[in-house]
Amino acid sequence: MANQTHKLNEEVTDFLNACNHPFRNEIERVRICILSANYLLQENIKWNSPNYSINGEDRITMRIHPPRMQLQLIFHRGAKKQEQPKNKLISSKSKLLIWKENDRAIITIKNSAQIENAQAELIEIINAWIAATS
Repeated sequence: MANQTHKLNEEVTDFLNACNHPFRNEIERVRICILSANYLLQENIKWNSPNYSINGEDRITMRIHPPRMQLQLIFHRGAKKQEQPKNKLISSKSKLLIWKENDRAIITIKNSAQIENAQAELIEIINAWIAATS
């Protein structure tokens, strides 16, 4: 993975420091993975969680509350409800994605090994999502 840690948003880092989340190391690894996946992604805090957008359009939100030993990545098209596409926005055979609607999917990460094993697949999903929603 390319070293993109310079893109970590200080506001997000401060927010996570204050949370004292038991899954903090894993959260940090996923942050770096997301930001390394696509240089256009910008990190901020939204909905009381780390959020990733392109050109101000929200695309991925990390759900870390309530604090427990997991995190979720919510792949979406922003806060406003939009007309549902007929098919899922990306064609992925990934078993990581759980589809909630054709334009919203969730990945649940429960341990460090899962992050390590799924890193390449996660980057592919992120880039496919950004391409489909931009």
